[in-house]
Amino acid sequence: MIRTAAILSTGDELTTGRTVDTNSNFISDKLVAAGFDVVSIMVVGDYPERITWAWHEALRQADVAISTGGLGPTADDLTTETVAQLSGRRLILDTAVADRIRQMFEAMGRVMPENNLKQAQFPQSAEIIANALGTAPGFRLDLDTEHGRRHLIVLPGVPREMKPMLEEQVIPWLQQNRGSNDIYLSHVFQTFGISESALDELVADCVAADEGRIAFRAAFPQISVRLTVHGEPAVVPQRLEQLAARLRERIGTYAYGEGDTTMEATVGAMLKRKGLTLAVAESCTGGLVGNRITNVGGSSAYMRGGIIAYANDVKQQQLGVRSSTLETHGAVSEPTAVEMAVGVRQRLNADIGLSVTGIAGPDGGTPEKPVGTVCFGLATADKVFSRRYQLWGNREWVKLLASQVALDWVRRYLLGIDPMDSGILKR
Repeated sequence: MIRTAAILSTGDELTTGRTVDTNSNFISDKLVAAGFDVVSIMVVGDYPERITWAWHEALRQADVAISTGGLGPTADDLTTETVAQLSGRRLILDTAVADRIRQMFEAMGRVMPENNLKQAQFPQSAEIIANALGTAPGFRLDLDTEHGRRHLIVLPGVPREMKPMLEEQVIPWLQQNRGSNDIYLSHVFQTFGISESALDELVADCVAADEGRIAFRAAFPQISVRLTVHGEPAVVPQRLEQLAARLRERIGTYAYGEGDTTMEATVGAMLKRKGLTLAVAESCTGGLVGNRITNVGGSSAYMRGGIIAYANDVKQQQLGVRSSTLETHGAVSEPTAVEMAVGVRQRLNADIGLSVTGIAGPDGGTPEKPVGTVCFGLATADKVFSRRYQLWGNREWVKLLASQVALDWVRRYLLGIDPMDSGILKR
């Protein structure tokens, strides 16, 4: 019976800060959604004694310990050897895996270095977890310990390889061995324009503790609200649907999407559904808004194009911003944002023109217009909107947040809501 889990990530790049440990975040999220209690997350460097300590701690705390990293062919990849030692199992070469690794190198027109055979060695009696995207398979090992029956699951550290292995092979196996017929189902709302604390207050009494569980996850600049329901398979789907409808009504227009989606995907679907086109004029965001829009497949159906008008003369020549507007109000102003939006809509023959101009920092701010001052404009054939906001954070945060606000303006406009009513701090 598996109820609790511990997560272990290995690698000097993690403990030295050169790489952010996103694997543990992903694994924990999937485990919790599947109904498992994650009791700890540990990150250690590539030292045998540290990895051994972490494994012992993980096996003491939880029914299953899941690790990522340390499955490469180099000398500092120590996970498999360490697991073999602590379990008292000898390493055995799996010839089928070795042949597959050779074939992968041949397909790339390269000769396989002999040290890659290290990735075909597994502790005796281990169950191999196939890796369709890389040369390092994972494995599962079941152990009888002083703490009871324990399970070790070892996965590669490369996220694009690890994630499908976890979702397609590991999670289903864990659910089969949970020791209960109960199922866990979740529904996620993606929100923007409201703080996490305000969101918590908004939905506080929406779902009772015995009905389901609500959890929040802030992943700048949006906040996810996850509703999880568990129980008998015959009743959980309907209960989830009812509670999700209750949450949907409570969150209202702060929810820009449901499930694993993005603001740009939501906006794109709305534009496509309404048969409208968009053009973007950007200054401080430097093309980020356009990049996000065109990251969505099929965006050519609604994205006309964009103009990065960073310098004032480009704003004048390419967008038709008047020199008097720039001289009187400045490049970072609502009048300039309006003329940028109107200009890009007309020049690119779009239904909607969207503009962003601001001070991303760290320099360029003044007492009247400090760093983080960003002005937005939205223009259609018969309406024009503009608003100045005071955003926060470093240069990267200001740019990202500005791009999110800009896309949210389009979403709100398409919903028939005044874009200027966005909950983001404004001046």
